[in-house]
Amino acid sequence: MNFKIKNIKINQPKTFWLLLLCLNVLNSCYSFSGSSLKDEKTIQINEFPNNAALVNPALAQQFSTDIQNRFLQRTTLKGTKQNPDILVEGEITDYAINPTTISSTTSTTSAGVIQDSQNKLTITVKVHYENKIHPELSFDRTYTDEATFNSNLSQSDIETSQVKIVNERIINKIFNDIVANW
Repeated sequence: MNFKIKNIKINQPKTFWLLLLCLNVLNSCYSFSGSSLKDEKTIQINEFPNNAALVNPALAQQFSTDIQNRFLQRTTLKGTKQNPDILVEGEITDYAINPTTISSTTSTTSAGVIQDSQNKLTITVKVHYENKIHPELSFDRTYTDEATFNSNLSQSDIETSQVKIVNERIINKIFNDIVANW
């Protein structure tokens, strides 16, 4: 029995089966499950109060709901209020809208020529993660993200679109740090 794999001749059946066995052993050494949460069954995610100097009144509720939904919908963890395997809590420490650039593009209005500009929304969240099953994985971290947008957006537009974008990015980072443990 002769096999040829990329210019390698294997003349003996024993060699072929030994090679196949080695490949199978190497393949089983790595798991592609995507989650580092194996033994944990329950999670408690407390409300994230908004302690930023500039307060968006809907931000705390929106962020808290979105992070709870992410964990409950994308993991097998069950929500609980008593003796959870995992505790996630924290606070929103910064919410800021600052001018960033004045672009070279201009707009002509009845008032004359106006130079377009952009603003930047920045949100910072401090997170405490406690894993009671594997305490060595617990951490305290600060997450910040931002979105740049045209300065002509209204406050309402900023709060509905840009806040959602930044929240999503921060929640992705938190989720990946806890679940994927990358």
